[in-house]
Amino acid sequence: MEEIKKTAPKSGKKKKKKSNPAVRALKIFGTLVLSFILIVIITGSIFATALTIYVLNFTDTDDTVNLDKGVVSSNISRFLYKNPDYDEDDEDSQEYLLYYALKNQQKKVQWVDLEDIPQYVQDAFVYTEDERFYSHDGVDFKRTFSAILKTLMGFREGGSTITQQTIKNITGDDDALGTAGVERKIREIFRAINVEKVYTKEDILQSYLNIIGLTDGVQDIVGVQAAANYYFSKDVSELTLAEAACLAGMNKSPVYYNPLTNRENNRIRQKYCLDQMLENGAISDNEYEEAINEEIVVTGDPDFSSATVYEDETKDQGPTSYFMDEAIEEAINIISDKAGIDTSEAQIRLYNGGYTIYTTVDINMQKKIEKEMRDVSNFQNYYLEKDNLLSGFIAMDYEGNVLAVVGGRDEKTESRIWNNATDALRSPGSCIKPVASYAPALEQDLMTWSTFFKDEPITIKEDGKDKKWPVNYSETGDSENWSNNNYFTWQMLMKSLNTCPAQLIDQMTPAYSYNFLKEKLDYSTLTDSDVNYSPVTVGGFTNGTKLEELVGSYMIFGNGGKKYEATYIAKIEDAEGNIIYEKNDGYKQAISESTAYVMNKMMQTVISQQEGTGRYARLNNTVVAGKTGTSSDWKDLSFVGCTPDYVSGVWIGYDEQKKIPTNEYQNIGAIWKNIFGDIAESEKDHDFEMPDTVVEAKYCTKTGKLASGSCSSTATGYYKQTNVPEYCAGGH
Repeated sequence: MEEIKKTAPKSGKKKKKKSNPAVRALKIFGTLVLSFILIVIITGSIFATALTIYVLNFTDTDDTVNLDKGVVSSNISRFLYKNPDYDEDDEDSQEYLLYYALKNQQKKVQWVDLEDIPQYVQDAFVYTEDERFYSHDGVDFKRTFSAILKTLMGFREGGSTITQQTIKNITGDDDALGTAGVERKIREIFRAINVEKVYTKEDILQSYLNIIGLTDGVQDIVGVQAAANYYFSKDVSELTLAEAACLAGMNKSPVYYNPLTNRENNRIRQKYCLDQMLENGAISDNEYEEAINEEIVVTGDPDFSSATVYEDETKDQGPTSYFMDEAIEEAINIISDKAGIDTSEAQIRLYNGGYTIYTTVDINMQKKIEKEMRDVSNFQNYYLEKDNLLSGFIAMDYEGNVLAVVGGRDEKTESRIWNNATDALRSPGSCIKPVASYAPALEQDLMTWSTFFKDEPITIKEDGKDKKWPVNYSETGDSENWSNNNYFTWQMLMKSLNTCPAQLIDQMTPAYSYNFLKEKLDYSTLTDSDVNYSPVTVGGFTNGTKLEELVGSYMIFGNGGKKYEATYIAKIEDAEGNIIYEKNDGYKQAISESTAYVMNKMMQTVISQQEGTGRYARLNNTVVAGKTGTSSDWKDLSFVGCTPDYVSGVWIGYDEQKKIPTNEYQNIGAIWKNIFGDIAESEKDHDFEMPDTVVEAKYCTKTGKLASGSCSSTATGYYKQTNVPEYCAGGH
């Protein structure tokens, strides 16, 4: 038998060969390179696709820029008003007139037509900035592509034509670096192409020469006319070739190359400009040599002005009116909101020009109220010659358009100052009652015109103890003077008794009234501490409220219950004429139409009745609905009046909040009449129109119910159709 040889069992696995480290490293490197190339290709494809789509979006647009003289001529923002004498059938009649020209006083801007600019001045700028200007279609693509590549690499290089520079200066669209810079460049390219389809080369050059920035770092010099004035004290038509080259050379970096403070730097650019002009045949050798050797005199005179200045817009207009102050503030806030910038930057944009702002001002009303507020005789009951009583007045229509506002009694000597009508936070006193208690209670059917209320206090907690509250204030200063008599709702309002509003607030809760004021009527100064009886019942707010907001809340009583936002501006256009803001017709329905009218009729009794606290505001031919207001310590007196076309109000008091020297609170109505009566009497409409949702009916003066045939004493009342009292059964 053959001997069997014993061996170890074979493994099923093959033995691995050792790999070469260099080969392995090469494979890894190759994989990484290929992956990187693939990523670059994919990313590049995505970018190219996105860029193509982006560019195509521009090719489909007619986006252009307005080069009209009125748009690019100056730094001025114009505030306009509706011409009260406008005749649409008269082609010479202007619908809007200039109210105020707002400008940066450091910015010097003067327009000059191209025909008045010497050819060598034109050539100096063209051959320095864009030598192929007359041959391209808005874009010099060789320079543009070079600029885009440098931008992507993080460098900034100018590749813009004169057309593109003009567009950038007008639009303010000047992002320079990264993706934003590329996007801006693409926008600019298509805008330039479109501009050259619409305007001639002469139009474009004219605009460019009038808006080019040539500052020295102190004075903001814009345009060749202003530059000639400032640097050389002469008209642009009088510039020498050497002076023209000085100005044209500045454009690369105006502060660094300006001839006033950096003449040596300017010489370098001046020579470059002359070299370009010579090379392109714009000047002769002799002219070149003469200009190079000319010793120029730089004056730097900011007060020099040529005959081409817009006299109507650059003359001293005096301080802004109180209305203009508010319009400026609102314009700043609108620009801030629309552009997504802070108010300080928005103010810079406004003052540096180009905006056209259409205001809501009634120019005749504004001037009239300004005059009446300065007339001491209108306040004669208060011995104004001996003290420093302050006042504020505001009037608006029933869509929130402010028509006039005056924030003080003295002649206005400064712009954008304190305004007692819009800035002062003072107690509205009883003026708060119609909006905080009566209106929301009537809206909830907690009372009617002829509901009886007893003149007695409610019980509230104060420092953990029960307290009878409130007292009724009187001219005599008596307190705790409750009559315990029954009065109809309208009588409570007419007499301005505090007990009825307190009882209504007690039913609704102070929180309900607080929220009504804040959410429905836009009171902005309320605090959590105002969720209490005194603030919402008699106007004892922690911070007080603005007359502007108080008057604005009363508009609901003359327009069917609608609350519009108070505004001083109807529309704003940018420098290109694009509408960036236009007031909409939006409103909040604060109360129903029927509630609004019944409240209006009740407030008319405040004026028409002999016991009414506002009886001194009574007019001869126009219905007035209104309410007086007195703070508990006689530091503030207010009156708000509603006439068919206007809602307006007046406030008086002292800056140091001391007692007003009178005990005749009705006289605040007389002040309102003195200031506004003539305007109100000239209204088209002399009464408010009663809606179908309101019922005019006789009620029994013994029970407050609708009168029946057996009632011996009746009067006329006004009721919501949905909340009419039952008929009286008689027997009294």
